Amino acid sequence: MKVYRIKSFGDYKRHAERNGSNYQSMVAFQNSFIKPAQQEFTVKAISYPANQQVDLKVDYLYADGNKINWRERLICPVTGLNNRLRASVHVMDMEIGAYPDSRIYITEQVTPLFSFLEKRYPGLVGSEYLSPDIPSGTVINEVRHEDMRNLSFADSSLDHYLSFECFEHIPFYELAITEIYRTLKPDGFFMGTFPFDVNAPENKIKARLEPDGTITHLTEPEYHGDPVNGKGILCFTIFGWELLDQFRQAGFKDVYMLMMWSDVYGYLGGEQTFFIARK
Repeated sequence: MKVYRIKSFGDYKRHAERNGSNYQSMVAFQNSFIKPAQQEFTVKAISYPANQQVDLKVDYLYADGNKINWRERLICPVTGLNNRLRASVHVMDMEIGAYPDSRIYITEQVTPLFSFLEKRYPGLVGSEYLSPDIPSGTVINEVRHEDMRNLSFADSSLDHYLSFECFEHIPFYELAITEIYRTLKPDGFFMGTFPFDVNAPENKIKARLEPDGTITHLTEPEYHGDPVNGKGILCFTIFGWELLDQFRQAGFKDVYMLMMWSDVYGYLGGEQTFFIARK
C-alpha cells in the first residue's frame, strides 16, 4: 500500500511529478475490471474492517457519465462499508491509534460507519445536523443534534474528532475549526474527508449564507446525499490546500493530507485523501 503525507501545495506538486508512473499503473489496474456490457462486477481484495478477503461490489451508482465513482463503491459484503469508509477505518488505526476507552466524537449517527465504530469504541458519540433551531446536544427520537460551529461539548473533552463528508456543507466553516480545536484534548486528532481539489492552492466558495438567512450561489448549486434529508444538502465549499494553513493558524501543531492507494485493500479511484490535524 502506497501512503504519502503531504503538508503543502508545493509538496503535492513535487509528489505528483515523481508519482506519474504510479498513476498510470493505477488507472490500468482499475480499467482491467471494466467490461462495457457489465453494469455490476466485483473486485477481490482484503477488507480491512472485516479482516478478510472479500468480493467488493462495484456498480455505476453515482457515476459521472460512464465514469465509475470508485470512491463511493467497492462495497464490502461483510461490513457494508464502501471504499472511502473502509479506508477511513484503516487510516484511523494507522494515524490516530485510538484506545477502546477513547472519547471520540463523529459527525454522523444513522450510518453504517457509526454502527461499525460504536462496537469498537463504547465512548463513541455521534450526531446529525437536524435543524438550525435546535440547540446542540438535544436528542430527538434517539438522534443527537450538534452544530459543528457551536458544539455542546466542554473544552478539551474529546480524545478525537471524526468528520466524513460534512465539512463542505458548513457555512462559516472557520467557526467549526475553532470548535474542533476547543473541544479536543492536547495531542487529540481531527480526521476528516471532504471534497478536496488537490490542484487548488485555495478553497473555492460555492455558496454564501447571508445575514438574513438567504443563500447566494456563486457557482452552479451542488447538492450531496444526506442520511436525514432525502432532498440532499448544499455544498458551500470545495477545499484546497489553504485549509491546512487555516488549521495551523487555529493552533494545530501537525496538519497534513494523507494520500493512499492500494490494489490489495481495494482502495481504488486514484489516491484517496484524508485530512489529519493534531492539536
